[in-house]
Amino acid sequence: MAGIAAKLLLHERPMRIQRFRLGEIVIRGEMYTDDVIVFEDGVRQRWRRKEGHLLQLEDLEEALAPKPEALIVGTGTDERMKVSPEGVAHTRQAEIELLQFDPRRACQTFNHLHGKRRIVAVLHLTC
Repeated sequence: MAGIAAKLLLHERPMRIQRFRLGEIVIRGEMYTDDVIVFEDGVRQRWRRKEGHLLQLEDLEEALAPKPEALIVGTGTDERMKVSPEGVAHTRQAEIELLQFDPRRACQTFNHLHGKRRIVAVLHLTC
């Protein structure tokens, strides 16, 4: 757990994604070059999945822990990352809206919904 806490950067200001481009995202002036989980109050750096482009329920545990109303999935610029059937079923059963977009649109959606709904974004920054 200490490893996870060490990688989660908490902030007091409202969360805002300022820029995305292939392999890079800027959140509150801080640049990240690895996949991230963006919470309402912090960023989990260097987010990895069990299996590259298949987003499994196990990969979503940390993102789903705060019980968001919506989970925004940035599927990569070529939209290669897919949510597993188990992940889709779990979000449906938990009444979590699952929104899947390319990373640019996922970032725009996060910024639009932030402060209006409880949201979390998991963002694949490359392919």
